[in-house]
Amino acid sequence: MWLKPEEILLKNAFKLWVTEKDNEYFVLQRRRGYGEGGGGLTGLLVGTLDTVLDSTSKVAPFRILHHTPDSQVYWSIACGATKEEIVQHWEWLQQNIMRTLSVFDSSDDITSFVQGKIRGLIAEEGKSSLVLEEDPEKFREALLRFEKWFELPRKEKLVTYYSCSYWKGRVPCQGWLYLSTNFLCFYSYLLGAEVKLVMSWDEIWRLEKTTNVILTESIHVLANGEDHYFSMFLHLNETFIIMEQLADYSVKRLFDKESFQGEPALSDPLQLTKRGLETHARSEQFRAFFRLPKEENLLEVHESFLWVPFSHFNTLGKICVSENYLCFASQDGSQCHVIIPMREVINVEKPESGSRALTVCVRGKRALRFSEVRDYERLASSIRSRCGIAASPQHSASTEAIRGECQSLINHFEDNPEDVTLMVGQKDALKAVSTEALMTVFHPQDVENLDPKMLKEKMKEQSWNIHFSEYGRGTSMFFTKKTRDLIVRGVPEALRGELWMLFSGAVNDMATHPGYYTELVEQSLGTSTLATDEIERDLHRSLPEHPAFQSDTGISALRRVLTAYACRNPKIGYCQAMNILTSVLLLYAKEEEAFWLLVAVCERMLPDYFNRRIIGALVDQAVFEELIREQLPQLVEHMTDLSFFSSVSLSWFLTLFISVLPIESAVNVVDCFFYDGIKAILQLGLAVLDYNMEALISCQDDAEAVTILNKFFDSVTNKDSPLPPTVQQASVGSNDKASHVNVDISELIREAYEKYGHIRSEEVESSRKRNKLYVIQTLEDTTKQNVLRVVSQEVKFSASQLDELYYLFKRQHFLSCYWTMKSPALLHHDPSLAYLEQYQLGFQQFSPLFSLLEPWALCTSGTLSLWVFRLIDENQDGLVNFKEFCWAVDTLYRGSFTNKLKFLFKLHLPPAFTGSPLHSEEQRNQHLIPTTEDSSHFSRLSAFDLPEDGVIRKSPERGRGKVDLQAYLKQWQDEILKKEETIKDLPRINQTQFIQFSKTLYNIFHGDPEEETLYRAVAHVTSLLLRMEEVGRRLQEPSSPPESTKSHEEAPPTPESSDTSSTHSTQDAGPGPGPLEVDWSFSFEQVLASLLNEPSIVCFFDRPVSIQTRLDHAKAAQLKVKASK
Repeated sequence: MWLKPEEILLKNAFKLWVTEKDNEYFVLQRRRGYGEGGGGLTGLLVGTLDTVLDSTSKVAPFRILHHTPDSQVYWSIACGATKEEIVQHWEWLQQNIMRTLSVFDSSDDITSFVQGKIRGLIAEEGKSSLVLEEDPEKFREALLRFEKWFELPRKEKLVTYYSCSYWKGRVPCQGWLYLSTNFLCFYSYLLGAEVKLVMSWDEIWRLEKTTNVILTESIHVLANGEDHYFSMFLHLNETFIIMEQLADYSVKRLFDKESFQGEPALSDPLQLTKRGLETHARSEQFRAFFRLPKEENLLEVHESFLWVPFSHFNTLGKICVSENYLCFASQDGSQCHVIIPMREVINVEKPESGSRALTVCVRGKRALRFSEVRDYERLASSIRSRCGIAASPQHSASTEAIRGECQSLINHFEDNPEDVTLMVGQKDALKAVSTEALMTVFHPQDVENLDPKMLKEKMKEQSWNIHFSEYGRGTSMFFTKKTRDLIVRGVPEALRGELWMLFSGAVNDMATHPGYYTELVEQSLGTSTLATDEIERDLHRSLPEHPAFQSDTGISALRRVLTAYACRNPKIGYCQAMNILTSVLLLYAKEEEAFWLLVAVCERMLPDYFNRRIIGALVDQAVFEELIREQLPQLVEHMTDLSFFSSVSLSWFLTLFISVLPIESAVNVVDCFFYDGIKAILQLGLAVLDYNMEALISCQDDAEAVTILNKFFDSVTNKDSPLPPTVQQASVGSNDKASHVNVDISELIREAYEKYGHIRSEEVESSRKRNKLYVIQTLEDTTKQNVLRVVSQEVKFSASQLDELYYLFKRQHFLSCYWTMKSPALLHHDPSLAYLEQYQLGFQQFSPLFSLLEPWALCTSGTLSLWVFRLIDENQDGLVNFKEFCWAVDTLYRGSFTNKLKFLFKLHLPPAFTGSPLHSEEQRNQHLIPTTEDSSHFSRLSAFDLPEDGVIRKSPERGRGKVDLQAYLKQWQDEILKKEETIKDLPRINQTQFIQFSKTLYNIFHGDPEEETLYRAVAHVTSLLLRMEEVGRRLQEPSSPPESTKSHEEAPPTPESSDTSSTHSTQDAGPGPGPLEVDWSFSFEQVLASLLNEPSIVCFFDRPVSIQTRLDHAKAAQLKVKASK
């Protein structure tokens, strides 16, 4: 079997191994005591030692080592239990590796290549063995245990499972960890002690690998304020990656509301698999590295060499193929990568029949030669089919000419790098509204100007032109270390827009969407939304010192770009700081280019930055704090609370330092950002703090530290900037510059790369994922605390009880979203609304939760649940917030007798009770929504009848239609001025409503020990009220027929019929129809006075009911209720 390469030394005291075969780079050895001869006394001792050792520690009798002639270090790469097995590995090395090693000049390169190849073989073996481990029978058994132990809904999809230990205090519990779409579960049963954990991914705060004294390596999970540690995994890294992917999937689906439309493997939570998650993670990493559109997915990966003409050698790396791109990234430390859009490929050639090589010819008389491609025929066929050149007749006529051109390019690759065209994609693009960058219009370069700054600018341009001649220009340019070095030195003004488009990947977006921006501009101009109002307000605040934005030309271009983007992405719409960034983009890029650059920044490079909660910026602040702790320990010792740096650095991340640096210096930072992403901003932030280390350590408070940093930014200059003083941005603290030494931005950036350039983008992305969970949960906790603070003033529950109620309320929302991708309930969560309105429940969510919590089995009928829902839904928008929900529960548990009775009384008045008769068929299907009296209400709740997202909004929503702010403010004022409702304000209850009210009381009392007494009391009250009503009517109408008394006295339900009263319709319980029937009604005061005369009823409602017991029951039963449906 192949082994992960490990370094060993052969200078042992005993000769334990005998060399059987060797060559220049590999050695095959046999353990003494095995095979022919036995090895004498030494072999006998070695054999005995190996035999008595435990089976897990036995040494394989054969092994293969790798070494180079000029090194004393050997690497173990394979072992075998039999000679046949090890010889098979040896022959494979001879046939596949030996001839390849001759192309390397350095021993280090040879060792690096061999190690990479062996790791690749191990990975391939792992894939095949994984299929054997996860066979259907074993997985089916695990699924049955999962369903039995945790009693989750049967729709819950088990993704994978692992054997591990869970640390309960200092004692490990050996058991099984089950990872499903929505839950992390653990089960252990040892010596009668059962341990069972169920945590939903949306409740997790922290997920990280940790090491401490007791646990060498473990996975730490923080959820609901409790720490959980899992260890002793066979494959800990694999387990952690899957957990991280599931948590990230849950966050994106439930909080970000992503639907994964372009990824079938993730589009259905009921069909989620481990392989689908791994495929998604690889595609995501592929898109991020090569800056490709989100529609691209990684389809094929091939290991190969690429001939690099400027360095005159083959570089080892991987070819990555997606739907529309062919990409290559080196793996030997040369940091070379290239992106080839399929639209630019004109042919694919195989120069030699047995060379396992192919040449890809692209527009602009360029070709790339890949060699040692294992499956080169499949790769060539794949590229041809994606480029549309596989078997097209129109290409056959020119095949020989193309082949000749490609062969000529290959023959002269080393000495004659060809000229290349300018950026691909711009020539076919439609004309934008403004076809010139604003800097070109407002500061055209004077060719005859020979001042030192302009001369230096020309030298920069010449350096880049030389770079283009060697490395190519446009979309198929090689990206190398030299490219980064040129970026750090500064990009010339004339090339800035072109290079920003290239490095960000925006050039590909624009090339594949011709005319898209023009269409958006036409659609968006003239529209009036909240986003357009905010844009208009901020237009003149965008770089107001710059001449370009003191004229209508710049302002109009800025308006069109921002409005078009708000139209393209209403989820973001417009957010502050977008105007500042877009202003700078417009200075150096054409208007359409600036739009696509904005798309690249908002949707790829800075995800989740530009929204109401700026989650992306907060996540990167947390990453920045981690880097400060790692890289600047002196600063951490002095300032233990790093939250100060989070607050002060927010504008750094949101505006890429544009808001704190002069514009001529800030653009250099933007150059680095478009090449290296957020890593460049993090590096520069560390360099700024490092530069001011001594001053920050000596400062006494935060205000002084802010002053130090502001003065530093004011002193940053760009000595090479060719811009005149009228264009350069005036520093805020220019009057203090004399006392501050100027710092050149190029030197600051160079220092940032030298000191902190070792920070890897992969580490930053991993830290982003880890901190995103914590940031989202912190924001959710802030929302909860604000909601509880408001609600606690309205109800009598304790803080802990309110906390548990909020947990149940929020969990009920997510339970409705777990098993469908496009659940209408997802729209009931909107973080852009006020705290109280962020989480709301529709009736389908409200009914089961309220039934679990209400004290008297009041809502066993779905109809009564609906009446409660209607009553507390004051604005009739089909949604109930937490405050309204708590008011209902608090009234039933902590309200006085009068308040409880008033609540029940109002349940039988409009809008809660409409008074329409209920059919018996509806009552038999009490779990279904009634279709007669409830149909009008639920037509209002239907997502199909509501605008856009299915929810009637009660407050302005970002990016949506025009909002009547006056009406919103009036509603807010009415709520504030709303007076306390008195019993005299309640309308009278009519005949139908009163009969239903009586039935509701019978339902409440059903099952109580004093049931018969309570039934008689209700019958007595109803008879008394009817007699009182009859007496009052006689006094008012002396001529009324006396027969009506009898009919009225027979109307209310009797105690004898109370057992079945809940199963009869209102018509059955009501008085018989007749022409002489007269309607009657009661006031709440009459009902209250009558019921107060019945001690048994008063005692029943005054009897305390434990809310804590119901809360505990609801937490345990909430999932089971969902599972039973």
